[in-house]
Amino acid sequence: MSSIPSSVGVVIIGRNEGPRLARCLESLADFMPQVVYVDSASTDNSLSEAKSHGAHVISLDMSQDFTAARARNTGLDAIVSLFPEIEFVQFVDGDCIVNDHWVQTAVDFLRGNPTVAVVCGRRREISPQLSIYNRMCDQEWNTPVGQAKACGGDALMRVDVIKLVGGYKNDLIAGEEPELCIRIRQAGYSIWRLEAEMTLHDAAITKFSQWWKRTMRGGYAYAEGAYLHGAAPEYHWVAESKRAWIWGGVIPIIALILFFISWKLSLIVLLTYPLQVIRLTLKNHHRGNWQAAFFLVLGKFAELAGQLKFFKKQYFNEKINLIEYK
Repeated sequence: MSSIPSSVGVVIIGRNEGPRLARCLESLADFMPQVVYVDSASTDNSLSEAKSHGAHVISLDMSQDFTAARARNTGLDAIVSLFPEIEFVQFVDGDCIVNDHWVQTAVDFLRGNPTVAVVCGRRREISPQLSIYNRMCDQEWNTPVGQAKACGGDALMRVDVIKLVGGYKNDLIAGEEPELCIRIRQAGYSIWRLEAEMTLHDAAITKFSQWWKRTMRGGYAYAEGAYLHGAAPEYHWVAESKRAWIWGGVIPIIALILFFISWKLSLIVLLTYPLQVIRLTLKNHHRGNWQAAFFLVLGKFAELAGQLKFFKKQYFNEKINLIEYK
């Protein structure tokens, strides 16, 4: 990896990650000091941990609304200011461990493909056996290999292209990476998912309430994404938004109306839910089991709650804080 450090900077974001941050920093030891850690009001030892590993530390100004997007932009500005010669930046969440070979693989791919601006690899859950929620996260991150529409929070990007499109959209509380990738693709560049191990992520979702909040945040992102880029040709998250409204709202309302006509008709309508669980179980038998299918269906109610939260914010011009699950 001797040829990499001069061309690569790393931006880590986190808050109260504890031992997870220490593991993240250790996995990036070869890139010190070209590492910036952006902290968002941690109350644990995150700041001292990052400093002890040789990272440059920035405490995000929390007098402004906090978003992961703003933290990443702050980190990018800092790493470019400190090391103007860097060509690529690896973004990573503070609860992730970066694979030893990932950055070399990603840099080689970008150098060989000048029209590709973003590459990501396989993000895995570090403890999928801990809960059904962790296991679903691991399945969710197993995206198709090849040209992609978007990446997640862990990705290697060309600095000049990020600057060209204006960076992340600071006010997005979720879904900031796909929104950035839309503008990157509109600028004539592409995003690729490589068949390479990238990061181990510690989701640490062991409670239903955590899963519900995370899924609700996804619904909020769907609504905002469709609001920003739902028109042709992108139709960004339009289908996902519609599914949340149909399964989380329309079907229950129809069942309620039919109940006053015939409880049997109402029951028939509600039977679409267990039938959908069975359909998804059979369709995705290689990816999970009936539990995952059940939560995929149940999740539509959480997604609708997130959608309603977004439209309430739009209508009343409300301030919305980050929806955090841990």
